[in-house]
Amino acid sequence: MSRIISTYKVNYDPLNSAFPYQVEAVETIKDMPYSAIFHEQGLGKTKIAIDLLLYWLKCKDLDTVMIVTKKQLVKNWVDEFAIHTHIKPKVLSNNKVDNFYVLNSPAKVIVTNFETLSTDKDRVKLFLKCRNVGIIIDESTKLKNPDSKLTQDFFELAPLFVTKTIMTGTPVANRPYDIWAQIFFLDGGASLGKDFKEFKRNTDLRNDFNSNSDKRNKFEKAVSGIYEKISPFSIRETKASCGIKLPEKEYLTVISEFEPFQKKMYEKILKEFEVEVIRDGELEIDDDSVALKRLLRLLQVTSNPKLINEMYDRVSSKEKELELLLDQIISNDEKCIVWSNYIENIEYFYKKFGRYNPVKIHGSLSIRERNLSVDKFKKNEECKILFATPQAAKEGLTLTVANNVVFYDRGFNLDDYLQAQDRIHRISQKKICHIYNLIVKGSVDEWVDKLLQAKQYAAFLAQGDISKEEYAEVADYSYGQIVKYILNTEEEV
Repeated sequence: MSRIISTYKVNYDPLNSAFPYQVEAVETIKDMPYSAIFHEQGLGKTKIAIDLLLYWLKCKDLDTVMIVTKKQLVKNWVDEFAIHTHIKPKVLSNNKVDNFYVLNSPAKVIVTNFETLSTDKDRVKLFLKCRNVGIIIDESTKLKNPDSKLTQDFFELAPLFVTKTIMTGTPVANRPYDIWAQIFFLDGGASLGKDFKEFKRNTDLRNDFNSNSDKRNKFEKAVSGIYEKISPFSIRETKASCGIKLPEKEYLTVISEFEPFQKKMYEKILKEFEVEVIRDGELEIDDDSVALKRLLRLLQVTSNPKLINEMYDRVSSKEKELELLLDQIISNDEKCIVWSNYIENIEYFYKKFGRYNPVKIHGSLSIRERNLSVDKFKKNEECKILFATPQAAKEGLTLTVANNVVFYDRGFNLDDYLQAQDRIHRISQKKICHIYNLIVKGSVDEWVDKLLQAKQYAAFLAQGDISKEEYAEVADYSYGQIVKYILNTEEEV
């Protein structure tokens, strides 16, 4: 594969002007060998990345820039290039024949997904040795697990890129140590160290912090130092720091009681040890933690007993609360997104609330089907509700036609929670955003609520949003005690 130099003239001028904070972001990082864009969701990181890319192609000795994103977001990126540039990008997909021609063309911009770059690694490696290529990784938390094959493949390719940028609104997607692999891809361990196990040990948000002040202090010191170490090549802005006045978020907790038979099922689960959990179509098992298995199972029965017992034919109190809530929202002539971690719930509610002309998005639907659902939800006034799993629809979507989101259930993942609610809390939103959290009293839901809050404060600390002193004022480690109570154990889990 030889180096191909394009001879035709390309217009690198953007078609649209950027906001001042977007211009500032590009100016700050444009000449860095590597950088991280950690702007909060809804601040137009895509526009920043495109303007950065245009500068690279115009002013630096780059032949090509690769955009790597999640499969479901490839089309979004192609559409954004049509809006903001004169460039039509090429797409690398799972079609190896097409990929051959793309990698042997004078393409200035190539858009692909994580899995394709990993699967076609050897061919991409040859391509990188023949060209001067920059890379922009969108939703870089995809690389948070340093032990996965996909992440290891990216580590192997990293030195071959001339310049590198990663971006995500939630760099600390779930726990502080999630940021290590993303930064390692950029600097090979120069800022956060080369030993992930040691980094994880120091920045792991544990359940025993409530009763161990020494561990807690060590954790807070380690986490507070993260952003200081990466700040020379990282930029982060929030809506508040950019001076963007968005409508307020109003968080509302809706409490329900256990249905009697549901309660019996819940109590039975507390005594079980061997469980398997299907979440968004994928099996999840943690072989190292019986407690986690039980907690995942408890989440299922609290969400919908039908998930573990098909014979369950009652209507839970939580489901009744959802119906009342949706009726109220629709009566106000407003749209709503209902989030659940379980495909079975999405399909069930899609049928049950057919009177509202709903749409659905989950992991078992094709990308085309998901895109059609999004288009209908945005454009059809009669379509009032979108039922979706966070895993399939939490990223890359602007859904400000709605100003209500309902979390029918929530898992342990902070990224799922933050990204899902911010689908409606973006620059084009004009109404107050209502965030409803449905919780069954005396259940694992209460632990999840406390845990997500603790994770969010830890993320604020790691991202430099708050100081160590500010963190100390709001930190709450009571989730450790709550989980002990839920599982009826005196042991730390």
